Amino acid sequence: MSKEDAIAQFAQIFRTYGYEGATLSRLSKAAGLGKASLYHHFPRGKEEMAEAVLEYVNHCFQELVLEPLQGKGKPAERIHKMSQNIGEFYRFGQDSCLLSILSMGDAKDLFNAPVKKAFATWLNTLAGVLVEAGYDSAEAYRRAEDAIIQVQGVLVLSRSLDSTDTFERVIQELPDNLLKD
Repeated sequence: MSKEDAIAQFAQIFRTYGYEGATLSRLSKAAGLGKASLYHHFPRGKEEMAEAVLEYVNHCFQELVLEPLQGKGKPAERIHKMSQNIGEFYRFGQDSCLLSILSMGDAKDLFNAPVKKAFATWLNTLAGVLVEAGYDSAEAYRRAEDAIIQVQGVLVLSRSLDSTDTFERVIQELPDNLLKD
């Protein structure tokens, strides 16, 4: 398994068990590597693995969500594309948000700055598109905050109910909620 493939597997372990529960045994098993091999690729251990996962997830989010928002086209089209891609990014409610997981417990102290930056980037990018759609900056920012709150909340609810139905509905309605008058 390549280092990149191992990082993708680590992401699932962190999403499932959180930072504290992502033991070296679980990470080793997920990657199909012995602990010595893990330390060869990640000399600083679990913290370095989590950093690699955070970088990987941020790269995927950049490609799937932020780039379509920053691209060409009408604001409504870009927001629809963002919403559709958020569904794909979170596997339609099956995946937890890694940013929220890394904002709790011991991980908060380690990853607060990059998590804060990632959320701020999404918030500001989305608010910028809403300004292009005709909203004043304060209203655009409020709507962007509400959208992110909806996404984060429905991820928790979907996981708690063990159902993706609510996630799919919220994501489908998200563009209309963002752009309604």
